[in-house]
Amino acid sequence: MDYLIHTLLSESASKSLFDKLLKNKSNWQDGKRTAGSHAAKVKKNKQLEKESKIALESSREVINMITRDPLLKSFCLPRLVHGVMFSLTSTGDSYGDHVDNAYMSSGRSDLSFTLFLTDPNHYKGGELCIQSMQEEKEIKLKAGQIVIYPSTSLHCVKAVSKGERLACIGWIQSYVASNEDRNILFGLDAGARGLLAEHGKSAQLDLVFQAYNNLLRRLGN
Repeated sequence: MDYLIHTLLSESASKSLFDKLLKNKSNWQDGKRTAGSHAAKVKKNKQLEKESKIALESSREVINMITRDPLLKSFCLPRLVHGVMFSLTSTGDSYGDHVDNAYMSSGRSDLSFTLFLTDPNHYKGGELCIQSMQEEKEIKLKAGQIVIYPSTSLHCVKAVSKGERLACIGWIQSYVASNEDRNILFGLDAGARGLLAEHGKSAQLDLVFQAYNNLLRRLGN
């Protein structure tokens, strides 16, 4: 399964964002309002009003962190991080099996992400389940950790049986649309940077970086 788990926020930064988002619950609305006709039938949660001041400010913070993080930049090759929203799944709420729309008003969805903002010990259930041909992966991360996975995947959020699950979700339009091509580029970039850190710059490594960038030009869009 092609996904990446990474710590994006420190514990203190995650707690600060958590407190800020839940300070005023009057800004939260029915999550069905932002779902497509099919997904709305299996979606039961709350989402922060996207045009509220707190949502706009927090979305910009998350987008900036994603686009500045070296590992995420290498994995995602982000052209646009878009559609960022904040989701609150309370006791009894869930989001059934669905696949994200290929094109949204905000951009194309090549990759989807979930940034967990609630300590996993503070709620039960609420796992993000991502399906592939071979397996179903259940993911429940520490507050501040993000999982990024192909938007082509069928996925769901299991019912929360106790407490509340706060998360930030969104999508990434990549310079390289193909998951397979991105994975090849990610491996090549990671290997080259590892050699650079271990052995320093060399003429041979220059050729590897040249090949990487020329391959990115060919595969990019």
